[in-house]
Amino acid sequence: MRASKIMADRVLANKKIEPVWNTVVTKYIPDEKGEMRAVRLRNVKTNEERELPVACVFVAIGHDPNTKAFAGKLDADPEGYLIAKNLAESKHPGVFIAGDVADRVYKQAVTAAGTGCAAAMDAERYLSGLEH
Repeated sequence: MRASKIMADRVLANKKIEPVWNTVVTKYIPDEKGEMRAVRLRNVKTNEERELPVACVFVAIGHDPNTKAFAGKLDADPEGYLIAKNLAESKHPGVFIAGDVADRVYKQAVTAAGTGCAAAMDAERYLSGLEH
């Protein structure tokens, strides 16, 4: 079962959570101390707006890797995550894999930054080798 399906099932089963469908955040509203107080929401079907009091906001980056552009070009697992060897290398010399497209566990910016740095260092070494 995909991680996104498991998380969705857990959210829908939790009586403390009320899903808000077809809605986007249009404004983050701080209190006088600059801390989160509310968000302004807009229903994308009705254009109705409302304010929802909140204590914090967590912005998720999604659960499905955005790898369609690499289909058939780079190795991927059945769920679409690119397969890297030695942290950031692909099967093609000079092509490196980093971040959320290969990280099925953490999927966060810090992981993307870390593997992005590794891929940049590998690319620099690769390009330096081409010069000689």
